[in-house]
Amino acid sequence: MDPPALFQALSDPTRLRILALLTAEKELCVCELTHALELSQPMISRHLSHLRESGLVSDRRAGKWIYYRLHPELPAWASNVLTETHAGIARSSPYRTDRGALRRMSNRPVNHCA
Repeated sequence: MDPPALFQALSDPTRLRILALLTAEKELCVCELTHALELSQPMISRHLSHLRESGLVSDRRAGKWIYYRLHPELPAWASNVLTETHAGIARSSPYRTDRGALRRMSNRPVNHCA
């Protein structure tokens, strides 16, 4: 993980929203992200692919579900940037709206964190 890759990822509004949710929620599946962000599954998947390729997120499979989380081996400086970014934007729109939509999602999958 190098600084340009992190800041390039943060420069896209959709990827920033995804990273903010993953920072807050720890682990989410694509269906939760599509619901919260009100975007199509292909669009969310494309952004997750970019985040995975840049080393920011990792995934795990649990049955038919694929859960995404911040990469557990992020350097401390990158984790700090994400944590501080989330703290700075969490109460503003659209990030607050995204969290609210996720909380109201009635059919969220049962997440059994590894």
